[in-house]
Amino acid sequence: MEFDDSVGLDSSQVSDARGIGGRVALGGGGLGIVGFIVYFVLSQLGGVPASIPLSTDGVGGGQSVSSGDLATECRTGKDANTKPDCARVALINSIQGYWSDQFARSGRTYKQATTTFFSGGVNTGCGSATSDVGPFYCPADGKVYVDLTFFRELQTRFGAQGGTFAEAYVLAHEYGHHVQNLLGTSGKVREGTGPTSDGVRLELQADCYAGVWANHATTTPSSSGKPLIRSISQDDVNRALDVAARIGDDFIQKNLGGGKVDESQFSHGSSAQREQWFLTGINGGNPAECDTFGARNLG
Repeated sequence: MEFDDSVGLDSSQVSDARGIGGRVALGGGGLGIVGFIVYFVLSQLGGVPASIPLSTDGVGGGQSVSSGDLATECRTGKDANTKPDCARVALINSIQGYWSDQFARSGRTYKQATTTFFSGGVNTGCGSATSDVGPFYCPADGKVYVDLTFFRELQTRFGAQGGTFAEAYVLAHEYGHHVQNLLGTSGKVREGTGPTSDGVRLELQADCYAGVWANHATTTPSSSGKPLIRSISQDDVNRALDVAARIGDDFIQKNLGGGKVDESQFSHGSSAQREQWFLTGINGGNPAECDTFGARNLG
């Protein structure tokens, strides 16, 4: 994917807390993209899924700008085309730009959510979390949290192809949870786990919302009035689908867990379901088509 060199970035949507925080298990209430890696589920669900620890090594050279330098390092799309952290700022700008416009069209007001980059551990409104949980959204404080080492783990541990648009899918999924929180959809969650559980429906809807944003990404204007994202290729979409397939509950259970698939413990959906609902979003570009709670067949 390519960003427009001339379009300005808004780094105020990102808080850089790398090097700050402790390593304490998160208490509850967070919503993450990765099924059996997260330590926590919605507080209403009660219970903690099995965890597969991720490494918490520092981000490798060339993978990030220095902590606290986002405002000076990430000024335009040109920076996003050359610096990974600035690309993430641009993605967040685009995702929130789309939802701001979408909410306005429906007579609602979108409340922006800050993304916090952290390293090792972080304190949130949902409790303290470690890198082990993967990227997550905390409804209690309305923020997204990402330890950027996760994106490398997607490649080294999950075997994903990676790439900027693969990261875009992850970020857009978490912002999908923010949209659900603003709309009150998260309150629909009652059942804990299982292939048709409310938790799975919530996660698949976030996947669909990620696809909806992707459909509009090249036409969503930034605060300057011009789209930040100039182009998205089929290869980019394939890389996002590759990530979706590798973070399905069945893939994680079989390849990173005990080797046995137990559908009764599904919390995020199968690989096929995650791919299907992302495609539903990106092909249709309509949030109304993401009604996983009303769907009789989740795929």
